[in-house]
Amino acid sequence: MSSYQIEKYLPENRRVRMLVLMAVDIGVICLASFLGLFIRFDLNIGRIPAEYIQALLAYLPFYVLATIVVFFIFRMYATMWSVAGVRETGHIVAACGLASLVQIAGMLMLELKVPRSYYVLSFFVLCAFEGTVRLSYRILASVGLPEKHKKAGVRVLIAGAGTSGSVILKEMRTSQYAQGHVVCFVDDDKNKIGKILNGVPVAGNRKDIPELAEKYKIDEIYIAMPSAPAKDRKEIIEICRETGCKVKTLPGIYQLLNGEVSVSRLREVEIEDLLGREPVQVNIDEILEYVHGKVALVTGGGGSIGSELCRQIAGHQPKQLIIFDVYENNAYDLQQELKGKFPELNLAVLIGSVRNTHRIESVFAQYRPDIVYHAAAHKHVPLMEDSPNEAIKNNVFGTYKTAKAADKYGTKRFVPISTDKAVNPTNIMGASKRICEMVIQMMNAKSKTDFVAVRFGNVLGSNGSVIPLFKKQIEQGGPVTVTHPDIIRYFMTIPEAVSLVLQAGAYAKGGEIFILDMGEPVKILDLAKNLIRLSGYKPEEDIPITFTGLRPGEKLYEELLMDEEGMQDTPNKLIHIGKPIEFDMDAFGRQLDKLYKAANLDSETIREEVKNIVPTYRAKRV
Repeated sequence: MSSYQIEKYLPENRRVRMLVLMAVDIGVICLASFLGLFIRFDLNIGRIPAEYIQALLAYLPFYVLATIVVFFIFRMYATMWSVAGVRETGHIVAACGLASLVQIAGMLMLELKVPRSYYVLSFFVLCAFEGTVRLSYRILASVGLPEKHKKAGVRVLIAGAGTSGSVILKEMRTSQYAQGHVVCFVDDDKNKIGKILNGVPVAGNRKDIPELAEKYKIDEIYIAMPSAPAKDRKEIIEICRETGCKVKTLPGIYQLLNGEVSVSRLREVEIEDLLGREPVQVNIDEILEYVHGKVALVTGGGGSIGSELCRQIAGHQPKQLIIFDVYENNAYDLQQELKGKFPELNLAVLIGSVRNTHRIESVFAQYRPDIVYHAAAHKHVPLMEDSPNEAIKNNVFGTYKTAKAADKYGTKRFVPISTDKAVNPTNIMGASKRICEMVIQMMNAKSKTDFVAVRFGNVLGSNGSVIPLFKKQIEQGGPVTVTHPDIIRYFMTIPEAVSLVLQAGAYAKGGEIFILDMGEPVKILDLAKNLIRLSGYKPEEDIPITFTGLRPGEKLYEELLMDEEGMQDTPNKLIHIGKPIEFDMDAFGRQLDKLYKAANLDSETIREEVKNIVPTYRAKRV
């Protein structure tokens, strides 16, 4: 029987409930009145003087009436006792205390004599009986629910016997939605090991998880350690995945600060939990001060990065936000979302391609954006290897045309998005992004607009990234496809990527390439195995892994800096600035003209033209 099951009938029977509870209270008041006297005379009714019994009988109607009134004042008939706590217990004591004071005053006024100790004894008896009656709801909820969970068959281990773990345990015992029976806790605090938390033992520390999971036949593990550093969470998750149990975790410490710790806040462990580093922290309010009151344009605004940029900007009172995208469905969905969240936002959603010179210039001429975030690009490496001219048209010349429009119409800052694949590129997509960085450097040299570039690695959860693919393959029963057993990549989350772009806009002085310190690279094979385990399966046994071979243009590893680039720090220690590489800008301008002609003629020589511009480009055909 849960608290919900107890209380769900009460609204429909509120008057009946109140009358029943009132009748019980009348009986308790009468019983407490005489038990006080009975206890006073050592439980021997024969020793009680008749005048004391007559005094109690004479005053009893007034005592009952006064006590019921006091209980109404203290809302004793309006409280949900099935979820009562310390505060409600205090109300019981206070109500009984006031009722006893009224009894003392009344009997003295009526000159009804009883022993003075009687008042104290009857008060304690009344408190005990009323507490038992009221808190019986809570007792039924806490005693009845474990049986339900045992029947559910889901055996749970909670990692973290602190505040969060205690709250999760409490909710699992009281919530109708929580399905599971908490068998034990683990905690690294030696003082907690061997103790009992709300009837559940703290059976060991993190290293004992595999042994305890087998001993207690655990089905699910809840990691309730939101304040633990990312490195510790990663280690615990890696220990948990060895058990084959389903793993869920609380997102972060802010959940505790907001009072949002609950079973509903537990989420499936995502692969970003295994990155083993703290997320990039930036002061969004400080960064976006320059957005307030400005006209901001986001190209590719319907994409993974572009849409998150729009959400962040929309929340900081821009003068106007312009979403520009070639895909109408993405743009429409984002438009509806932003209209719902920010009804006062001055929003313009425009459809068009950055490859269309007249269209992009007309947008700049009409809206005169102060800040441009250029996220429009083709990014899929294998697809661009098969359509290299399209990569150049969209990535290079879409950027170039948008940058020239920004210069022409007085945009203050222009922030395009680059990639680690631009470093010593082996594919046309990476090479096109390196040319984009060079375009930005050239434009910055001759324009009043501040042009900067932002370079980062793979974005977890973005359209076309490996994580959604792996999840889909796991849902279908496999196989999970990995190109090469040794391939490694740097990873970051969408919020981190957007934070970096916004930070770049704040730090921009012109010509910089901003680079995120993304920690250690992740082996894709390990990532695939971890995701399979965290989904409750065993790699190779339940879900096979197959190697498909490197795709055209794909590297075994990515780099963030070219050898010629130095590294400078920024106030945010996780964000660095790569020193721009010098090149002949006049010659570069002429090379762009040739590249433009080759791309628009769909020339077979496009890779040779790219090689002429980017000497570090080494086309890798597989």
